[in-house]
This record gives sequence, C-alpha cells and structure tokens, in this order.
Amino acid sequence: MASDEKSAAAFRTIGEVAAATGVAPHVLRYWEERFPQLRPVTRAGNRRYYRPADVALIERIAALLGAEGYTIRGVQQLLARERQAGRGGAAAARRDAAAPAPSGRTELRGEAATLARVRVVRDWIAAALRDDEAEREIHPR
Repeated sequence: MASDEKSAAAFRTIGEVAAATGVAPHVLRYWEERFPQLRPVTRAGNRRYYRPADVALIERIAALLGAEGYTIRGVQQLLARERQAGRGGAAAARRDAAAPAPSGRTELRGEAATLARVRVVRDWIAAALRDDEAEREIHPR
C-alpha cells in the first residue's frame, strides 16, 4: 500500500486513513460533522487530506466509541473538557506523531492501540477526580 511508504508526517487521503484505522470513509465524514476538532485539510474538488494529528484523533475517537463504550455525545464532552483544560488531544497527538516509531509496522499499530487505551483510561480517571473535587467544594461533607 502506498501509505506504508509515506513519511510519518505525510498527509493521508480518506481511503488511506480508512484502511489504516478500520473506520469506513462515510463514518469519517460523519465524525467531521460531529467533532469540531477533526478538520482535515481540503483541496481542489473537496479532497480530504488528514494530518498525523487527525489520524491520532480518529484512532482515539474509535477507541472511545468502540472499546470504551462511549457515546458520540460522551466523546464530544470529553474532548471539550480536555480542550477547556488546555491539554487537548491534538497537542498530545502531535507529540506522539513526532516520537520515533518502532521498527515493525504491526508492532507500531499494537503499541499505538495500547497507548491510546491507556490514555483514555488516564483521562477518564483524571476527569472523575476533577469532578469529585468540584463536587466536594460545592457540597462539603
């Protein structure tokens, strides 16, 4: 596949992203409507080109919706809270994209998926702790 030969920083077409993430193109277009953070570059003829940060966000959304059982609304709220906290997923995705990749492609996919799941759990715990602290401030025991 041509995308395997591309640099980690290269833009990807919707077909390449769909093949790499397992998310169908029509679902990717739907997510663009639902998640304002997901905005691929569009060129002539409305062709979409996804940045590495976009691909990382897609993988994260897919993990949240699939493995973690979030709803679309739940993922929207989680991403909005992160954005307000100043530690949005796009900044973390840019850091991850700049990190050196392991030698094997399958190893990379497995590690990326595991890392995405760990980040989801970490963010969920952090949000729960913040909510608990806010609740204690409002209603001391």
